[in-house]
Amino acid sequence: MKEVKLGKTKICVVQNGFGALPIQRISKEDAIRLVRKAYQGGMRFFDTARAYSDSEEKVGEALKPFDRSTYYLATKTMATDPHQFWEQLETSLKNLQTNYIDIYQFHCAGQVYRPNDGTGMYEAMLEAKEKGLIKHIGITAHKLGVAQEAIESGLYETLQFPMSYLSSEKEQELIVMCKEHDMGYIAMKGLAGGLINKSTPAMAFMSQFDNVIPIWGIQKESELNEWLAFMDETPQMNEKIAEFIKKEKEEIAGSFCRGCGYCMPCPVGITINQCARMSLMLRRAPSQNWLSEHWQKEMDKINQCLHCNQCASKCPYELDTPTLLQENLKDYQAVLAKEVEV
Repeated sequence: MKEVKLGKTKICVVQNGFGALPIQRISKEDAIRLVRKAYQGGMRFFDTARAYSDSEEKVGEALKPFDRSTYYLATKTMATDPHQFWEQLETSLKNLQTNYIDIYQFHCAGQVYRPNDGTGMYEAMLEAKEKGLIKHIGITAHKLGVAQEAIESGLYETLQFPMSYLSSEKEQELIVMCKEHDMGYIAMKGLAGGLINKSTPAMAFMSQFDNVIPIWGIQKESELNEWLAFMDETPQMNEKIAEFIKKEKEEIAGSFCRGCGYCMPCPVGITINQCARMSLMLRRAPSQNWLSEHWQKEMDKINQCLHCNQCASKCPYELDTPTLLQENLKDYQAVLAKEVEV
């Protein structure tokens, strides 16, 4: 089993990590069973967030029977003032049924909080750490500039950022920067929001880095089984996999929606996080489900777009979302027309 050291935190944990966002979509009973199987299969790093509805509660209940010193908990706050910070931290501790959190992270940060910046947010983190309520201070970001600034600030012990073999060279440089600053790197969206549909090359890519722990979003036992199998036999990058990844990047070159959903809700009800990448989903996971009456109606909503640009202003990847929606609608209609002809 490969172990990953998360920089100055000194946390050394077996790769892979459990990303607990998806378990908010399944029953508590199924979630508890899944998390416990992950632990029993060797996973020791569990990442969740206050914003993931009941995910924290499910993780806390699932891990309750196990020795607290044998696993690590990372969670996040989207608080924007100290009062919210303390409320959310208290709730997270209660939900996770623990008296401390190993890594507490500013969630999807739009700015890099610093001491004496007038917000009191970094001071709140320091106070929580002094009280023993958290062990390490982390930050999660989707914007490259924010991530770079966080690393260079020297104020954070971990960075969580989207990373997969589809990531740009500039994004991959963050891994090197983190290592140079003795900062742990937590990789989210290792499957690029579902666009990567083969786990072996995804794992081989991550395995190249000794300071990166990937957290795989898991909500099905079949998914968990794949990652657990890699605990003993971890795929390594080779010429064949490298060539496969090269072709993948050529196919999905340019800007694409990762499906994170931070752009939602839409004033006219467009399911942006699916509709803005529909053409890619059809190419990579051909399915009549995407051409169903339901999705035809969802895609048709794009014609009602107000071009208010709310989605673009909220996109952490700074995509031109309205244009992306129109392009996907055009591609979708072309595929649909071919199906009708057949």
